[in-house]
This record gives sequence, C-alpha cells and structure tokens, in this order.
Amino acid sequence: MVTDQINAAKAEISASAAFQRLSAFFDADSFCEIDAFAKSGDGFAEVVAGFGTVEGMPVYAFAQNSDVSGGAMSKAQTAKLKKLYKLALKTGAPVVGFYDSVGGRLAQGSELLAGCGEVLNLIAKLSGAVPQVSVVTGTCLGTNALAAVSADFVIMTEDAQLSLDLTAKDADAKTNAANGTATLVAKDADEAVAKAKELVCYLPSNNLTSAPESFEEQPTPDGHCIVSKTVDGGSKFKIADAYGAAARIRLARLGGSVIGVVRTVGKKLDAPSAEKVAKFVRFCDAFSLPVVTFTDCDGFEDIASARKLTSAYAEATTVKMSVVVGKAIGAAYIALAGTGANADVVYAFPNAVISPVNVEAAAFIMAGDKMNVPVAQQKEVAEQFAQETLSAFYAAQNGYIDGIVEEGELRTALIAAMDMLAGKRVPTVAKKHSTI
Repeated sequence: MVTDQINAAKAEISASAAFQRLSAFFDADSFCEIDAFAKSGDGFAEVVAGFGTVEGMPVYAFAQNSDVSGGAMSKAQTAKLKKLYKLALKTGAPVVGFYDSVGGRLAQGSELLAGCGEVLNLIAKLSGAVPQVSVVTGTCLGTNALAAVSADFVIMTEDAQLSLDLTAKDADAKTNAANGTATLVAKDADEAVAKAKELVCYLPSNNLTSAPESFEEQPTPDGHCIVSKTVDGGSKFKIADAYGAAARIRLARLGGSVIGVVRTVGKKLDAPSAEKVAKFVRFCDAFSLPVVTFTDCDGFEDIASARKLTSAYAEATTVKMSVVVGKAIGAAYIALAGTGANADVVYAFPNAVISPVNVEAAAFIMAGDKMNVPVAQQKEVAEQFAQETLSAFYAAQNGYIDGIVEEGELRTALIAAMDMLAGKRVPTVAKKHSTI
C-alpha cells in the first residue's frame, strides 16, 4: 500500500514540467530531488528542488511547478528553497532557479512573508560566495521577481513576464533586457535551459575554487573583432548586449582558463554601459576571474556612473590586464587602463592614443600653431598630432604602459602575463565594504 502511494507520487511529480526542466538541465540520471513529497495544502509543494551535475560540476537547482497552484509561493515552497540554499552555502555549489509562478498564497499572510524574507536573506548571504543564475520561463511577480533579479545572471524566455508590479506592465523580456535586468533572452524554455547549462560551465563552484578549465583552442577570428582574435576558439559567452551599447562584456577562455572580457567600442561610456561594466567587474572579482579590458574610449558621459566604474576597477584585486586598442582619453584611461584601475599589466597597440583630453582639445592646448588651419582640416591635423605626440610609444617611454604589442602577438603576451600573475595576492584595508 505504502509502496503504491510512493510510486504514484513519484509518477505525478516526474510528469510535471518543472521536473522535466530540471532533468533536462542536469547531466543524465544525476538529478537527486530534495523533499520530493513535501505537501502544501492538499497537494505537493509548488516547487521541485534538488541537486545534480552539469558537465560533471555539482549544482543545486529548483524549478517552480506551475502545474500546482500556478507555482505560487507558499510556506512549503519557502521551506524547500531555504533547505536548498543552506545546502549550497555549506557545500559551495552554484544555485540555478527556474521561475514560473503566478505570485504567492496570500491567504498564508505573515507566515508567507516571513518565509519569503528568509529566502531573500539566504540569497543575499550566498551572493559573492557561490554563483547564482535565475531562469524566468513564465510569470514571475512580486517577491518571486525580487528573488530572481538578485541572482548574478538572469535569463528570460521571450514570453516570460518579470515584474514587482502585479499588473506586469512593461515586464516582458525585451523591456527587461533593455533596462539591464535580464542578462540574456532565449526564444523558449529549451533554449533557456541550454544557455543556463553553457553559462554554468564558465563559473567556479564558489569563491574559493577556480572556474573549470578546458583544452586550449586556437582563436576563430570573427571579422575585425579583436576579442575573437584573442580568446580561445568558440569560447565567447555574450552577456547583456541589449543594454549599454558603448561596452561589451563576455565570459571567455584564454589558454583554457576562464576570464572576464570588457571591450569599449570607441566612444564615450554612457551611464548604462559604465554600470554594466562595473557590475561585471565586481562579479569577476568576487570569484577571482581575471579581467581583460580592451580599451577604445573617449571618456564618460555621466560622472555618477564613472565613479561606480572607477571604484569597481580600483577595488578589484583579481588579475587585471588592459590593452589600449584605440584611444584611451582622460578619465577612461585612468579608470580602465591606468593607475586608477590598479591594472597589473597594460599593453597598447602601436597606433593607440593616450591623452588627458580629447584629441582636438589636446592639439589646441599643446600645439595651437598647428591647428591654425581651416575648420574642415582641424580633425585630420589633430589626429596626426595625436599619432606623433600622444602615441603608445611616448606612453611606454614614460612608464604609462608596460609594453607595445602587435595584434598578432597579443594572445601570447596575455597568456604569458596571466600565467605570471596566477599567484597574485593583494592585502586590503580592514573594512566591511566601500560606500561607492
């Protein structure tokens, strides 16, 4: 009799979309469920939770079960989530959450609120200790939304809805990607699961371990993209491209090791771009992922976001390598590739320009006689002045950069520098955290 009940319960749970989603996420036959038979009212709890492996790497994960009361948050669901988060904190393994819920069982009142608060507290405790990924495959409102966006990365399907507001106005994936809330948008749940699996393989288990290494592959150049020409072939994982267009951030591999990549695209950094980079650098620093910055930047548009970015680079104690591939003007040089960034190694291409102000202003200030030409010719004259006077060679002579490398030499130079810096240790001032 009892065996029949157990088998019937297993059959019901394993038939749910949530169980199937986790089974697809984990390696074959590796998923072990936690509190499988926990009850919520007259049915099973509204979430399936457990652990398993992804490409052999231990991971905890849960999936809200919309087949049971719409996946609504409840005392039973919060109890399962608390157990999972506590196990992740004890054992140091990433947490991936699949969100699909209509909200919460409001009739449970303050007990529900207390449970939700405890879940959010555990999410905060895990932040910076183990990587967290949220995958929103359906509706995600209220407290669920707050929990989802507290993760390091948020993946949404095109038809998902993510909002604190019960009206779900402007909660679609496109809007959340454009405002920087969603890291990636997938066309459907299957693609979202695949993206989550791919992402996890770039992440360390926790802040005390290294990210998984792979065999070094030669680059597969993608047009004129300097990043593709430098990192291991097929290893670029794109992040937040719909937000902050003046900068690109990537996870990639260099010589088989995972790195964070920042590339500015040749204009001033606006607030979204600077804040996106600052958040990414802080993530990389929390998990000791080396950061390689490809700088081509005319400065900042916004002083508040410039302050956040400068602070993120300055405080980061992970390995930091910078390459000036175009222009590094004023505060952009200081923040991304200079003393303010505390960069360990700074290289520049031969045609790079490093200047305290924009090129035309520098030409007028430093060589006003040369700028006594028709307005139409001033830009050309200023660029020529920059190549002669604000060159990488001049910066190298004065110790502002560590070396000049040709494009074809860059990959070898960065791998050598990263190997040399592998044992980097930096003591920090005793404090709780900065206030910037």
